[in-house]
Amino acid sequence: MLNNHTTEGLKKLRLSHMARGLTEQLRNPEYEHIPFEERLGMLVDAELSEREHSRRERNLRAAKLKERATVEGIDFGPRRGLDRAQVLGLAQGRWVEAAQSVLVTGATGVGKTYVACALATAAIRCGYSALYLRAPRLFEMLEISRADGRYASLMGSLARTGVLVIDDLALRPLSTQQAADLLEIIEDRHSTRAMIIASQLPVASWHSAMGEEQTVADAIMDRVLSRTHRIEMGGESRRSREVEQTDNQPSQ
Repeated sequence: MLNNHTTEGLKKLRLSHMARGLTEQLRNPEYEHIPFEERLGMLVDAELSEREHSRRERNLRAAKLKERATVEGIDFGPRRGLDRAQVLGLAQGRWVEAAQSVLVTGATGVGKTYVACALATAAIRCGYSALYLRAPRLFEMLEISRADGRYASLMGSLARTGVLVIDDLALRPLSTQQAADLLEIIEDRHSTRAMIIASQLPVASWHSAMGEEQTVADAIMDRVLSRTHRIEMGGESRRSREVEQTDNQPSQ
């Protein structure tokens, strides 16, 4: 009776994993000879572990990553131009803690999005939040929020995200307003939060795509190029290769 009361109390305190662990300990005679302090420590560790797992799963869902990508799934083939040591080092998350940025560039289809999402997943595993947005969608959201009065709220939400992933930046030159918005986002995060930016354009060509205001473009590039890690990808389009492999498969 006392054991049931304790278990129910743990559940009311929202310590459900401890409650399950206690039930298992009471049922399993192997635990009878383990000291109380050790058994209690095992219950606390189980609760903390499950809570951390649940928090990571929530962060992974909230990130809305385009690819369910992991660093373990990255192809480090020689033609891709990826530095294995660099990528695995980034997966440790120290760059996130240091509020640095990662720039991933390369031609269409080489796998930039996968690498960006894999690094975001690694950051989530390290305990950080993340959010994936394609640049066109991001600028559309900002335009709508400006019209309905939610601009400040949206910008605040973006600023609080641990790792902001902006994919497909500068598919076309930014408008003056888009460049100003991008500068505000970068300024909010400079030295405080991490970013991952993926683009088909090589970094050397970014300045000319950052709107018509020279001073804004200068400010964007100044902040983007400081405290950054660059990943320049090569190789053929993986999408074209997948289509070719599909076409070459015998018909059923």
